[in-house]
Amino acid sequence: MCRWLAYSGTPMLLDTILYKPAHSLIDQSLHSKLGVETTNGDGFGVGWYSEDNETPALLRDIGPAWNNRNLREMADHVRSPLFFAHIRASTGTAVQQSNCHPFRHGRWMFMHNGAITGFHLMRRDLTLLVDPALYADIGGTTDSEVMFFLALTFGLEQDPPTAVARMAGVVERAGRDHGVESPLQMTLAITDGESLWAFRYSSGHTSRSLFYSSRVDALRRLHPDVAFLRDISDETRLVVSEPLGDLPGAWNEVPESSYGVVQPGADELYPFTPEPASSGG
Repeated sequence: MCRWLAYSGTPMLLDTILYKPAHSLIDQSLHSKLGVETTNGDGFGVGWYSEDNETPALLRDIGPAWNNRNLREMADHVRSPLFFAHIRASTGTAVQQSNCHPFRHGRWMFMHNGAITGFHLMRRDLTLLVDPALYADIGGTTDSEVMFFLALTFGLEQDPPTAVARMAGVVERAGRDHGVESPLQMTLAITDGESLWAFRYSSGHTSRSLFYSSRVDALRRLHPDVAFLRDISDETRLVVSEPLGDLPGAWNEVPESSYGVVQPGADELYPFTPEPASSGG
């Protein structure tokens, strides 16, 4: 499996989030505590938005994050109000740059921890459901990228929760058609550069770990001496596969079968259920 984080809030040097916390994502690439694998060294990726460009930039590579000099250099110089970072542990597809997360389409980014069990059995069925106008943009061979392009096909740009529910429904239907009892395992992060959606779901209702940070104003009251909290806005929020540290009250588990929206104003949390798919998809 993999580990990831999504940051939204006060423009921040990526180094502050990627490297400096006690259990940073870079530390998790070697010493994951809650993942299926301890080591996540099959590539990494970072995607970020700048204030003058709606399309996110990507840096992806096939080597491990813990010793990548380009990532270290970039993190010291890039500041962004919204960025994704992902460290990969392959579930069977090739270790190649086009298989590293995040994936991008226009202004949208997508990253995933989990797997479609039996993907090799249903790859053809699922890819044939991708809109022909989008199909040529699939660059890699992962189940994750197919999930992204299915969600785009089902209207991600207009209604992300419904599109993801439809995607999950067709994956589960394809799994059942191929005799896979619990085909889908996912924690997802999706953004258009303004709002951030995070999903936690699995067919067997034993989903991989996912956490979100507490409100900044509440954390300031709990920890008035933490300087970092004085420098960020109340809108700042992190969603992570594993907590980045052990600050009391800082982290909350995303409930099973749910999704949240980080957005200007009040953030929201909702139950998530796949939309049942017909036999024709």
